[in-house]
Amino acid sequence: MIDGRLDSKGPRGALTRRQAAGALAGLTALAAFGARPAAAGSARNVVLVHGAYADGSCWIDVIERLQAAGYRATAVQNSLASLAEDAAATRRTLAIQEGPTVLVGHSWGGAVISEAGNDPNVSALVYVAARAPDAGEDYAALAKTFPTPPAASGFVRSNGFTQFTEDSFLRDFANGVDPVRAKALYAVQGPIADGLFASKTTGAAWRSKPSWYAVSTQDRTTSPDLERFVAKRMKARTIELPAGHLSMISHSKEIADLIVAAANAG
Repeated sequence: MIDGRLDSKGPRGALTRRQAAGALAGLTALAAFGARPAAAGSARNVVLVHGAYADGSCWIDVIERLQAAGYRATAVQNSLASLAEDAAATRRTLAIQEGPTVLVGHSWGGAVISEAGNDPNVSALVYVAARAPDAGEDYAALAKTFPTPPAASGFVRSNGFTQFTEDSFLRDFANGVDPVRAKALYAVQGPIADGLFASKTTGAAWRSKPSWYAVSTQDRTTSPDLERFVAKRMKARTIELPAGHLSMISHSKEIADLIVAAANAG
C-alpha cells in the first residue's frame, strides 16, 4: 500500500491484491460478528465449559465470533458423571493453552470452573447463567431458597441418569432459541448422573480471580434471582440479558463481547 493506493505488482513492504483481499475479508468478518480484535497484552485463549443436558457444541456461535476476533477458543467435553471428572477434563484443556486464558462456564459449568479455575494460566472467569458455589457449599440447599424454575418438573430418569423430556427441553431449557435449532440441541442432550448436582467444590476460584457474569432474565431452568445473588456475592462485573437459559446461543454476540471484555481486562 503506497499513499493509500494498492500496488498490484507487490513491491517489498506493499500488499498484493490477494493479500489485501484477505485483509478486507478479515475485517468484513469482524464487522459481521461484531467482535473486537484481541488487544495486545490481553488473554488470547478462551476455554469454554458447557453445562448439564448439553455438550460442547452449544458454544459454536460464540466460538465463531471469538475466532473471527483472533482468539483461540476451545470447548471442553464434560462427562457429566461427576464434578471430579469434569474438572479434570477442564484442567487437561487448560494445560494445552499457551499463556493467559479466560475460563468460561455455562450453568453446571460454573461449578466446574469454580473448582478448576485456580489454574495459574486462568486470568479471568466468565459465568453464563451459571452456578457459582463457594467451597464446600450445599448449592442445592442454596437454590431452594429461591423460586423454583419451571424446568424442575420436566425430567425423566433411567439407569442412574437424568435428562429433560422433549417438551420441557424445548419450552423451559431452550426458550428463546430458534425451534429448529432447539430440536437439534435436544438430540445432542447430555444426560447427567443422578448424583452430579450433589457434588461440592473443594475451592472457589472466583474468590481470587476477576469474574464476569451474564444473568438471563427469562431463564426457566435457573432462577434469575439466584443468578443475581451469586453474581453479587462474587462481586462480578455483571450484565443482564433478556434471554432464556441458553443465552450463549440466543445472544451469542453479547456473550462473546463479555468474554472479550474479560480477556482485555488484564
